[in-house]
Amino acid sequence: MLISHGAAMTFDRLSRLSSIPAFLLSALFFFASTLPSMAITLLRDADIEHGLNKLAAPVLSAAGLNTKRVRVLVVNDSTFNAFVVDSQTIFVNYGLILKVTSPEVLQAVIAHEAAHITNGHLARRMQNMRSANSVAGLGTALVVLAAAAGAGEAAAGIAVGVQSSALRSFLAHTRAEESSADRSGAGYLTRAGISPQGLVDLHKIFAGQELLSTVNQDPYMRSHPLSRDRLRAAKAYVASYGDQGSTSAEANYWFARVRGKLSAFVRSPKWTRRRAGEEASKDIRLMREAVSYHRQRNLSKSLNAMNGALALRPNDAFYFDLKGQILMENRRWNEALSAYRQAVKLAPSEPLILGGYGRALLAAGHPKQAIQAMEKARSRDFRDTRLLRDMSLAYAKTGQSGMAALVTAERYALQGRMDDAGRHATRASTQLPRGSATWRRAQDVLIAAEYYQKRKNK
Repeated sequence: MLISHGAAMTFDRLSRLSSIPAFLLSALFFFASTLPSMAITLLRDADIEHGLNKLAAPVLSAAGLNTKRVRVLVVNDSTFNAFVVDSQTIFVNYGLILKVTSPEVLQAVIAHEAAHITNGHLARRMQNMRSANSVAGLGTALVVLAAAAGAGEAAAGIAVGVQSSALRSFLAHTRAEESSADRSGAGYLTRAGISPQGLVDLHKIFAGQELLSTVNQDPYMRSHPLSRDRLRAAKAYVASYGDQGSTSAEANYWFARVRGKLSAFVRSPKWTRRRAGEEASKDIRLMREAVSYHRQRNLSKSLNAMNGALALRPNDAFYFDLKGQILMENRRWNEALSAYRQAVKLAPSEPLILGGYGRALLAAGHPKQAIQAMEKARSRDFRDTRLLRDMSLAYAKTGQSGMAALVTAERYALQGRMDDAGRHATRASTQLPRGSATWRRAQDVLIAAEYYQKRKNK
């Protein structure tokens, strides 16, 4: 289900607030309240994220990173860029995904960003920025983010407003870091059996960019400098080690599917149908057509195309998820529930699918079952802020007003709306059993809200 999340600089890393020290939340929300905001939002979709992680898995494994912990998420930005701000997530703009023309180039981007994690560049930049007065606010806020995001259960949800110049400064790598990341990334690609030519092709995209003024350069060029030298080095690597990698049929398929679904949602429906015929895989063509017809409110043609894709891939949980989304958005609650139920059966641990299933259960009049599905989703991925909104509705419908207030408080807190978060946390504290785990979660939000108020009033 392709949905956009975010307000200010929102990475939507949601978590159990009871697992996060109150002083970390307080510091985070203080910086969120004192710095100008810059919009960075995420596009969340189980199918797209699955495809990206399929492409990333061999690269991450070659880099020695845990493929179950490190995720590739899509930023709702049409420019060509990718970056890391913590050790658990590689962020890639959808514009980059749509611009590259082969899975090897996208995997080269992932390998390069993975190298920034494994080579310790992120940790060093955080330390440098934490001690630099000019960007102390950003440095501290991002240290809080990274510490929380990399700590398993203590992963924190944030909505951090930062000065765009400070953010660019944080994301900008030194020439030494870039050369190091390229060398490491090329090695990861080779060990994964992927052609390092993708790294050469990546640098070719930016040939001549360094001759432009900074304001006219692509964002990727501004944060990943020195393309001519990097291009020469990448060519030398391929010449030395040989281009022994190959493109697997699976990589080609998931690359096409990720790009196909993204483009179907962000480009015009007519453009999608004109280009869908170029797809090598018929199911991807039909999926793209289904999305295009859905966006034009033609349910009949959308379902025909979607059912055609499912006939080709009857055990594809993500196609059932998309069918459920189409039906939900056309208010066909029971049919949507049936589609989501099949999706969950095929992918019982996929949090975004579980969230959609819970939403369908709620719409179909089964709030108690919806809560069970949503809590299961929440235990696996706290990036989905829409899930918290749905959970509050489900708790309210079952008469659990204390839990509804708590979940609402946490959602507002993670969006940086601390005044609203404090009010709902106060309400939750009066209704939940004192000393219980849920009561402690409400207290965490209250502490953060109170600290926020104190700093705001100084």
